Amino acid sequence: MAQSDHSQAMGTALVYHEAMTEARLLWEDPECEIESPERLTTALECLQQRGLEQRCLRLTAQEASEAELGLVHSPEYVALMRRTQALGMGELQELSGQYDAIYFHPSTFRCARLAAGAGLQLVDAVLTGAVHNGLALVRPPGHHSQRAAANGFCVFNNVAIAAKHAQQKHGLHRILIVDWDVHHGQGIQYIFEDDPGVLYFSWHRYEHGRFWPYLRESNADAVGQGQGRGFTVNLPWNQFDPELVLVAAGFDSAIGDPEGQMQATPECFAHLTQLLQVLAGGRVCAMLEGGYHLESLSQSVCMMVQALLGDPAPPLSGPMVPHHSALESIQSVRAAQAPHWTSLQQQGPAPIPTPSTHSPEGGPFSLLPGGSELKTAAAQAATALSSLLDQLRLRPTPPVRTAVALTSLGAGLVLPADVLHEEGSAPQEETQAWARLHKALAKDEALTTLGKVLYLLDGILDGQMSSGIAATPAPAAAATLDVAIRRGLSQGDQRVLCVAVGQLDRPSDLADDGRNLWLNIRGKEAAALSTFHVSVPLPETTGGFLNCVLALVLPLAYGFQPDLVLLALGPAHGLQDPQAALLAALLRVPAGGGVLALVDVESTPRLAEVLARVLHGEAPPSLGPFSVASPEDTQALMYLRGQLEPHWKMLQVAAPASVL
Repeated sequence: MAQSDHSQAMGTALVYHEAMTEARLLWEDPECEIESPERLTTALECLQQRGLEQRCLRLTAQEASEAELGLVHSPEYVALMRRTQALGMGELQELSGQYDAIYFHPSTFRCARLAAGAGLQLVDAVLTGAVHNGLALVRPPGHHSQRAAANGFCVFNNVAIAAKHAQQKHGLHRILIVDWDVHHGQGIQYIFEDDPGVLYFSWHRYEHGRFWPYLRESNADAVGQGQGRGFTVNLPWNQFDPELVLVAAGFDSAIGDPEGQMQATPECFAHLTQLLQVLAGGRVCAMLEGGYHLESLSQSVCMMVQALLGDPAPPLSGPMVPHHSALESIQSVRAAQAPHWTSLQQQGPAPIPTPSTHSPEGGPFSLLPGGSELKTAAAQAATALSSLLDQLRLRPTPPVRTAVALTSLGAGLVLPADVLHEEGSAPQEETQAWARLHKALAKDEALTTLGKVLYLLDGILDGQMSSGIAATPAPAAAATLDVAIRRGLSQGDQRVLCVAVGQLDRPSDLADDGRNLWLNIRGKEAAALSTFHVSVPLPETTGGFLNCVLALVLPLAYGFQPDLVLLALGPAHGLQDPQAALLAALLRVPAGGGVLALVDVESTPRLAEVLARVLHGEAPPSLGPFSVASPEDTQALMYLRGQLEPHWKMLQVAAPASVL
């Protein structure tokens, strides 16, 4: 029996205080009424009903001190906010009218101090190793707040205060702030626009300046100032290598939200969270920002917390085709950021897109739908949320997250305590029937291994386990993989993605029918032998490897939408342990956790350990110092993308020339 690792942090923190529900609107204001206490209580109830709160380390928020607020805000502004505690309703309404989209309440000062303090507690818990990650469930939100001004429901800038705190108390030098609220967090941008130690990455609605907050500096060409140029990204963090990830977690882009009027379904936020968890050793601190459709907000918060806890994300549904406006935005960001990032310069000049909508001079953008449109949007939201809940009921989280059959690698493995060490095997008759396909499977060791692989595979396909790892003898590696593919495809409409690394050739008689996608890394040359058969050489540098995974493997995986991923590290696979871990961690996301990893029995126990940990939901280790991709690797990648883009729309980095 392998050793269990009991030294791990407790997992995920949830920071909250019921007093943050005390502030509420005291007069009629249609613009502000959506920022209500029910945003917190409904989200917390959903976490409790789904059993997620009970799995977190619950921390009671404490108020930030005025000195801590002063990390970002002026003393005069803090004093003004303090005085709101003694104001009457008329005075509060008058003061509120001096700011954009703000209301004050006698409890606002305390609520805002608790919200800021919750972020500080979360950062301290993560950076001291008490937990891996966490969510501060707070209000009022913060990302619009500026040094001396409340704005957009925001009083104190919770995320910015947390970032300053991490710099000053914990000595961090590289902090990534990801802001996925539908509105641009201009407050965070202003505070850090000249700080190269903070990379602010925001994607939001802009509409050429016609979406709130109606700022020119919300556009993609705002890249920071002074030494901070290139560290404001309005829309590649791999060069930055952050020590901490802070998330301004706004959910007003979620379906049904009256503010964002977007169509993001709750599971999208689980995918975003898991993709961020491969950074900074998984040190992710999220703080609630916007989100005003109560059910959509609650389900989105639950999805994010599930991801933080390490649960696999539900697969995304619908066609994986990027919208033209998204491609336009990406190209604009590339053009603006390329002078500051080597990895973008290597990709060649980005075409400058022609805006797909009229300029602001063409008139205001209509954002508020009419009565019938509003009812239609509400109905769409209700349908989508009902569908999600049905999906969760039909596809519950498997009782076993990760199972391993690694006895051949020795008893010195150190794995998380709840990884199942699987001793089972498929029935002997079934194993022997599959083994007849290949002479290499006739030997006792290969036959025993095949039985364990089939047992793990059946557990994944039957929903009893999320992922698995097995060690295969080198002479039988290709044959075992072939059987695993065929067994996976034998269950009806299953779609199987096979990522084969090393000396593993695609079975010659495997049908090219769109139900399996074969991607060989460490192939002899870059080649798209068919839409579903791709070969790429193993890149030589960290930059080349990251480009390959992020710009080829991951888009293909999302475009294919597999039910099962087979990750085979065969003989002479050439991957370093951190590279293999990153590949497994990222493949786990689009597959909804359904990954079976096959490793060469000659592999080191350390490789098996790190794969088991990432498939179990932990963060992969760092790749080490960043080195740029070689010209040969860049050329091979660009060639493949050019060959595959007509068939795999997720590979597109620019819209077709005919529509630009």
